[in-house]
Amino acid sequence: MPHIVNIDQALETVRAWRGVDHVFSDIDPARTAHLVIDMQNAFLEEGAELEVPLSRDTVDNINRISSAMRARGGLNIFTRMSLDADVEERWTIWLGYFCDKRRSDNVKAILRPGTHGREIYAGIEVAEGDIVMDKNRYSCFAPGASPLQSILAERGIDTLIISGTVTNCCCESTARDAMQMNYRVIFTSDATSALNDADHNASLTNMVTIFADVMSTDEVIGFIENPLPVSL
Repeated sequence: MPHIVNIDQALETVRAWRGVDHVFSDIDPARTAHLVIDMQNAFLEEGAELEVPLSRDTVDNINRISSAMRARGGLNIFTRMSLDADVEERWTIWLGYFCDKRRSDNVKAILRPGTHGREIYAGIEVAEGDIVMDKNRYSCFAPGASPLQSILAERGIDTLIISGTVTNCCCESTARDAMQMNYRVIFTSDATSALNDADHNASLTNMVTIFADVMSTDEVIGFIENPLPVSL
């Protein structure tokens, strides 16, 4: 069952601040990247150590956004959380303190390069021209975490559409950093997923009030196909 999204109170606040529901409705696909966060077997397969059950409900919406972007010359980037031995040694806070030994060992085993868990889930459509990119921190923009910043700069991209999992971890971490680096961030409400509705809605509230324009999949695709100029 998909997340029940409830951010009405936050939306009332931002309407009072901005006067419009959406500040980034003027999407230019040529300057936009759809960033699909960590839709990997480790997070989507039943019984996996890092399983986010509701992530499977977002697959169709993610594919719809990716298809709309391809049709209009936009870029899709699929990230993979990847932990090699060097990262395991340098990120001991997460693996040593926030995971017990059993969980830590399992996380390392399923996110190492070459493992089944690290690969993109079969239901996620990756096509020619898309980019698959490894990262080794929650945020793609953490120092040394990924090549994302150079990929975006080379293509003149100034807008990010964020989908994937987990809403309140890698998706939110990346969105927060992106906005502070002056990217226009669109955060999808029904193409991201968390472990429960409370976590999901708390993150969406943070996004819409401070860091991003929160949109449904239908809204995102509508603005990709028919951009709407914004008058603030």
